[in-house]
Amino acid sequence: MVVEDDNSEKPLDLFLKIGLDERTAKNTIANNKVTANLTAVIHEAALTNGCNRTVGNLLYTVATKFPANALVHRPTLLQYIVSSKIKTPAQLEAAFSIYSSIGSENFELKEFEESCGVGIDVPIEDIERTVNEIFEENKNVILGQRYRTNVGDLFGHVRKSHPWADPKIVKQLIDVKLYGLLGEKTAADDEKPSRKKKEKQAKSESIAVDTHPAPTSEEELNPFLIFPQPEENFKVHTEIFFSDRPVLRVCNTREMLEKHLKATGGRVFTRFPPEPNGYLHIGHAKAMFVSFGLAKERDGCCYLRYDDTNPEAEKKEYIDHIDEIVRWMGWEPFKVTYTSDYFQDLYDLAVELIRRNHAYVDHQTPEEIKEYREKKMNSPWRDRPIAESLELFDQMRRGMIEEGKATLRMKQDMQSDNYNMYDLIAYRIKFTPHPHSGEKWCIYPSYDYSHCIVDSLENITHSLCTLEFETRRASYYWLIDALGLYQPYVWEYSRLNVTNTVMSKRKLNRLVTERWVDGWDDPRLMTLAGLRRRGVTSTSINAFVRGIGITRSDSSTIRLDRLEFHIREELNKTAPRTMVVLHPLKVVITNLEDGSMMDLDAKKWPDAQIEDSSSFYKVPFSNIVYIEHTDFRMKDSKDYYGLAPGKSVLLRYAFPIKCTEVILSDDKETVVEVRAEFDPSKKTKPKGVLHWVAEPSPGIDPLKVEVRLFDKLFLSENPAELDNWLADLNPESKVVVPGAYAVPSLRTAAVGDRFQFERLGYFVVDKDSTSEKLVFNRTVTLRDSYSKGGK
Repeated sequence: MVVEDDNSEKPLDLFLKIGLDERTAKNTIANNKVTANLTAVIHEAALTNGCNRTVGNLLYTVATKFPANALVHRPTLLQYIVSSKIKTPAQLEAAFSIYSSIGSENFELKEFEESCGVGIDVPIEDIERTVNEIFEENKNVILGQRYRTNVGDLFGHVRKSHPWADPKIVKQLIDVKLYGLLGEKTAADDEKPSRKKKEKQAKSESIAVDTHPAPTSEEELNPFLIFPQPEENFKVHTEIFFSDRPVLRVCNTREMLEKHLKATGGRVFTRFPPEPNGYLHIGHAKAMFVSFGLAKERDGCCYLRYDDTNPEAEKKEYIDHIDEIVRWMGWEPFKVTYTSDYFQDLYDLAVELIRRNHAYVDHQTPEEIKEYREKKMNSPWRDRPIAESLELFDQMRRGMIEEGKATLRMKQDMQSDNYNMYDLIAYRIKFTPHPHSGEKWCIYPSYDYSHCIVDSLENITHSLCTLEFETRRASYYWLIDALGLYQPYVWEYSRLNVTNTVMSKRKLNRLVTERWVDGWDDPRLMTLAGLRRRGVTSTSINAFVRGIGITRSDSSTIRLDRLEFHIREELNKTAPRTMVVLHPLKVVITNLEDGSMMDLDAKKWPDAQIEDSSSFYKVPFSNIVYIEHTDFRMKDSKDYYGLAPGKSVLLRYAFPIKCTEVILSDDKETVVEVRAEFDPSKKTKPKGVLHWVAEPSPGIDPLKVEVRLFDKLFLSENPAELDNWLADLNPESKVVVPGAYAVPSLRTAAVGDRFQFERLGYFVVDKDSTSEKLVFNRTVTLRDSYSKGGK
């Protein structure tokens, strides 16, 4: 929480003074952490009276991205910005990279300035020459795409040659060059291209990318380069400030590090520590990618550790699910452990903490603890004798004190600026059997007490967690330092949030328990079980996570389109094509004899070769076929490619047909049957191509299947921010089509088999399927908005 002094300027006014636009400033105010950081940065830079927008934007970047392990150097960087020695985002990113690697250590200013381009002014002539060369190299592509050319790609080529060039000048020169080459925009430039043109344009763009590949940074190729090696963990990387003692500069002694390296063989050790109190969601996929991925990339080890310190919320169902889903995601744990495996060690260390006068038994109620912490007041029992706390803690362990009547609290720093240093609870009494350790214990350690100690006991080299734990870093290192244990390297990354869904376990649990959805594996949920049931592959999820990167951005909400892009990209290569009609409309082919049957070849893959029989499947063609109701209209139009009276269409893999008669129901409006003639010579060349399903034999209906069409679970992009978030549920998130028709080859499909239903999307066989009826879930539609401008 940001507390404003009566005499201080309101943050909004301060942010507007440095040139932030009103919308950005108000969005910043909504984030307490960024507000506090930006306010501090403005004061450190002595710019409370304001500055120009360029400098203001740089200050904002410092407030949101400056490495937490190098805060001691922030005032120096701000002086470089104020004096205009660092004036571009590229220079700032270079500075962040340096600070991140050196932490709080001293550095050579000369080397720093060289690495950040300080004092380098790139002549306009040099930039112009480079722009001309890039335009010459890409001239044909630019002429083909005209004003749809990706200017960002051109900008990237210039930056590669001149990283310190003024971006405004680069933009101006590119715009001038574009205008000189293409002239005024035409009406065609402003028109949205038709679907056909888009496909051609996409094809030419892919050729352009192949001809002139954009440069890929090392970090994009290997996102784990940002993490130090285990042998570097003697360097100071975090500073913890106290109100009553000197600064704690976090690092291991050489002796401690050597002991650790001997135990690990110098390898990377990470851990993935989920709480077994629910099903894992897509945010956990990122956590797995970071921890398991780093260990795999460095040829190290990653524990799957169940953080099972709360017996009331944990179930064996969740433990089994987590183990199974981790392996489904493609990760193999080095070892499966439980925090409860270390309950005796944790208890012994708690006793030692009391002996060192760093913990005490407290009798305040939860409400009193909350009130005293808010007022920064010590508990009345904080300074009780060590021997008394030792005796009471032993009584807690032996079940001699009632639940809620005592806790063990760490004696931290009640006057700290960090709320997570206000004497956090280490142990509480719970007379609840534990799913893993049984009835051996009636006191259980808290997360804040146990996770850092178990990290140390397991010789974790890199303790990686999401940004909401950043403020707990001080408590993490305070406790390890107080006990004299090995100190892992802690690093936080942004949570993964996806639009049109909720990710908190509390909200997910409510959706499940109140039956708003059909269980934890409902295909509309972003649980990994739900995504798997929907037909999403683990490899596409990992590709999605890798594409996002391991960032520290505080607002990492990713559009659902981006995940769907990766799903389509994989299924397009792996899901065979087939045909299903969702809402069948009967078409009688009058010039084909009743009972006539033909077996036609249909392609499983667009590029199927004739000589490869495995790339084809057989479809029956008879005088009774079914098309989609939506593929027929009584009135034709130029932009319509379906069937209409007197009009021809091509039945995919079969023949052209022409509508000759329409049978209406008694209301004289509803179409119940269409009659048509087919062209066996295939001389007719209609524009429209339809999918279809025929009677497999005379008088026998096609294979009937159930199809479930899933869509976004919520209407709003961020439903979690709504007071009444349940009212935002999408009523069309699940539409069941009970009587779809499918080609006979699908009869043998098994649960988990994936297909592309031509013109409809990608589908998977659901576990609800029976021998009498197959059930298909729609994984994703064929439409791909992300690659066409989504983000």
